[in-house]
Amino acid sequence: MKVAVVGATGLVGSKMLQVLEERNFPVTELLPVASERSVGRKVLFKGKEWTVIGADEAIARKPSLAIFSAGGAASAELAPRFAAAGCRVVDNSSYWRMDPTKKLVVPEINGDVLEADDYIIANPNCSTIQMVLPLAPLHKAFGIKRIVVSTYQSVTGTGQKGIAQLEAERRGDAEGSYRQVYPHRIDLNILPHIDSFLDNGYTKEEMKMVNETRKILRDESIAVSATTVRVPVKGGHSESVNVEFLRPYTLEQVRDLMASMPGVVVRDDPANNVYPLPLDAWGLDDVFVGRIRRDFSAENALNFWCVSDNLRKGAATNAVQIAQILLEKGFIHA
Repeated sequence: MKVAVVGATGLVGSKMLQVLEERNFPVTELLPVASERSVGRKVLFKGKEWTVIGADEAIARKPSLAIFSAGGAASAELAPRFAAAGCRVVDNSSYWRMDPTKKLVVPEINGDVLEADDYIIANPNCSTIQMVLPLAPLHKAFGIKRIVVSTYQSVTGTGQKGIAQLEAERRGDAEGSYRQVYPHRIDLNILPHIDSFLDNGYTKEEMKMVNETRKILRDESIAVSATTVRVPVKGGHSESVNVEFLRPYTLEQVRDLMASMPGVVVRDDPANNVYPLPLDAWGLDDVFVGRIRRDFSAENALNFWCVSDNLRKGAATNAVQIAQILLEKGFIHA
């Protein structure tokens, strides 16, 4: 099976290669794709060096599958070209997510929506994935009326340049010998600003969580209010989630439902200081949930805290899981 990874030299692209290898995805020929300035570089996959090529060459070699993490502009231009060549595309950018003709998939929740004529499939936003995974079984059981979420997102969400700015500031690099990707210092600071601001006062990242949550959970009636925040952490996103249900619940039911959801791990023993931490989520594919408690200020309301590795379940792992469903359904062939 020929598999293209578009954006193979980036932070998420590199993680995609790692996850494909870990999950023993049946890649017989890897086509690592990147921009012209990276063509000719080498990437390591399954103990072998593969040469980075351009998109035109990759399309001409007719891969069965292409996993994209190269940004919205590249996805807008290249995904239809790969698809026209008979290649299934799993795209990690935001470009196709709200297109009504494209599926937005978290495999544990709505992998069933994938059909034979789906050639471009959207991978959701990292912060949306980790929130909806524990919420999905609760929505089925109790019906979600409203969600209020605040995120604490690591600099890896901005890629290598985000890490470079944080590390330079921690070194005391006053000369600024790095590209500043945030409008303010990030070390020893917190920025209530991820992506660009919209006319409604929210950021694009915040509106992604609103719109994607409804699409994934297949319920346009769910009210969502999000505040997304960048924190000086190198890996792992954290979220404080408040949810109001239409029907009563018990905490025992909530814990049991979350624990039974594939990909969710409950770590909730505050008496012994046990709750999810981003450091503990590094390198893992699960969403970790804790601080589960009733919100006494509203009827049928709940608070919880969740943490996940944003480069894995929030991006690379979810994309590879989508590819695995395509393989299981016979839409791509080994």
